[in-house]
Amino acid sequence: MRPTDPSPAGTEAAQAAVRPPLPVKLVVAGGFGVGKTTAVGSISEIEPLTTEAAITEVAAGVDDLSHTPSKTTTTVAMDFGCLTIDPTLKLYLFGTPGQERFGFMWDDIVEGAVGGLVIVDTRRLDDCYAAVDYFEHKQIPFAVAVNAFDGKVEHDLDEVRWALDVADGVPLLVFDARERGSVRDALLVVLEQALHRAEN
Repeated sequence: MRPTDPSPAGTEAAQAAVRPPLPVKLVVAGGFGVGKTTAVGSISEIEPLTTEAAITEVAAGVDDLSHTPSKTTTTVAMDFGCLTIDPTLKLYLFGTPGQERFGFMWDDIVEGAVGGLVIVDTRRLDDCYAAVDYFEHKQIPFAVAVNAFDGKVEHDLDEVRWALDVADGVPLLVFDARERGSVRDALLVVLEQALHRAEN
């Protein structure tokens, strides 16, 4: 007696059960010392890959350490981590270097990304213009996340939006780069932006 052939519906269900999650690339960007490496490390389900190098005396003379005096390393290439949202979706996170002198790497890092999270330190808004301008110029969906250093921000969100000249359609939120749940919520906002762009 031959075994009964599985139904088409059963076959589809079995295939769906073993199908790997859809890979989605997101970029975490911003100025020097705003919390990009911290954010990727907080959320990544694997040990994050970082390209941290010691800040030399020469670099210290170029990079503003006044608001991050305890910072001893800096990203010189990129950060990498990943996060499985659910069985159907996996995020691959690429953090950019913050210094302008490493800006030549951004095009390669951002290629293929569906969206970006621009992290802002309200104590140094000038350092964040380049990242905002980059995503606007490339027309890549993004959200702006104000990192709450010491649990507070120096300016309210309306002031930050005005200072950065960010369009009303760009989400602007406060988050804590050290808190996994806070980083997750910020990344989900970016995903919503990317989905909205894809549907329109």
